[in-house]
Amino acid sequence: MSRPRRKSPIVRLVLMATGFLLIAATPLVGIIPGPGGIFVFAAGLVLVLQNSNWARKHFARLKRRWPRFGHYADRALRRRSFRRRRERAKEAEIARAEAVTLGFKP
Repeated sequence: MSRPRRKSPIVRLVLMATGFLLIAATPLVGIIPGPGGIFVFAAGLVLVLQNSNWARKHFARLKRRWPRFGHYADRALRRRSFRRRRERAKEAEIARAEAVTLGFKP
């Protein structure tokens, strides 16, 4: 697996500011008919979470408090940790199914 390249602090700051601007623009886009505001907010949230340690810490707290919210947010953000948890759950389900077919109780 290749390591992601680190962004310079200036690029991170610009991307984070862009994310906050998109989040702030969400109500304006929300006035327009259609689901555009949801996508603008999601894009802003992604930029902020990718470039801010503070936002990541608060996001982790939200995920612990409301796990269902965290599940959907991880899925939408396409996080590696979400994919790992999903793969582990699939493997556990396969192991349970194999144990049942062999006559063992899970």
